[in-house]
Amino acid sequence: MTTQHEMVKLFTEQLRLCALKPDETVIVLSEHDIRADYAAAFMLAARDLGATPFQITVPLRERRSARQTTGRTAIAGNRPVIEALKKADLIIDVMGTLFSPEQDEICATGTRMLFVREPFDVLAQNFPTTDLRRRIEHGEGLLCKAKTLRIWSEAGTDATFDMGGYRVMTQYGYTDTPGRWDHMGTGQVLSQAYDGKVNGTVMVMPGDTVTAFQRMIESPVRLTIRDGFVVGIDGDGTDAPLMRDYMESFRDPRAYAISHIGWGLLNTATWFHRAITRTRPQEISVNSLSYYGNVLFSLGPNTELGGSNDTQCHLDIPLRKTSLSLDGVTIVDKGRIAIPEMAV
Repeated sequence: MTTQHEMVKLFTEQLRLCALKPDETVIVLSEHDIRADYAAAFMLAARDLGATPFQITVPLRERRSARQTTGRTAIAGNRPVIEALKKADLIIDVMGTLFSPEQDEICATGTRMLFVREPFDVLAQNFPTTDLRRRIEHGEGLLCKAKTLRIWSEAGTDATFDMGGYRVMTQYGYTDTPGRWDHMGTGQVLSQAYDGKVNGTVMVMPGDTVTAFQRMIESPVRLTIRDGFVVGIDGDGTDAPLMRDYMESFRDPRAYAISHIGWGLLNTATWFHRAITRTRPQEISVNSLSYYGNVLFSLGPNTELGGSNDTQCHLDIPLRKTSLSLDGVTIVDKGRIAIPEMAV
């Protein structure tokens, strides 16, 4: 069992990476009593560094469905809370505001925001480093210049993305620049193609993860993509109809839009993590999203990249043994990082 001392020690180092200064204000944003131990430890760590911390706790949001919904937060419409958060130098978000308009509004003021959700052992295992940042920012530079991105695999994946229409997003686990959002425990670089400019086939194979289901796929699923949308979900096992039924349940055609594409660079993460931690629903599979050499393919919302698709249906699908190239230059070769400046 993790002690408060261990939490405060780790979170103090995290705040140092976030360049927290003694004259800054830290707000810990929480929902009801969820991750109350994290909130308390972060406030102690911030106080020990000389900052001014306090906590904003909002009531538990109403949940009418067991399915994952993206972008709907417990602070939606709560103007006093939103305005208070905009005055912070750093927000530690243990609630979750990802893909929400509230997050965009708050960060636009220059407030730094760090999302912290994973179990403590995952946070410790995947603690960020400045070298991870260096490697990810090298990938950012390559992706910013790319006009064409292609992914392919021996299993039959072959899809092309026309790039340049959206910003590039990096996640290296800490935030020390104004307005930056990041997610503790992650390590990836991603962007999105121009709307409607993705075509081809993506094969989701056994061992790949659909993070919304919090498990690995057990039977091949063929996704047919035409003009930026999935138009076919086929397979002989149970996974294809499961994916079809789940996406249909949102009754939103935007759920089938191709969202971000990128790759993972976090060498401390493991692709098999979800297989041995199925009893921890609080995780959102950052190991799967970030593990070194995965190709991260996504469906659904794109507001994090500046788009307008705010569908609540979001499927992140990290692909193993898949290759990725930018303008004909191989970046990921069957799960191996092929660029020395990004390799470990």
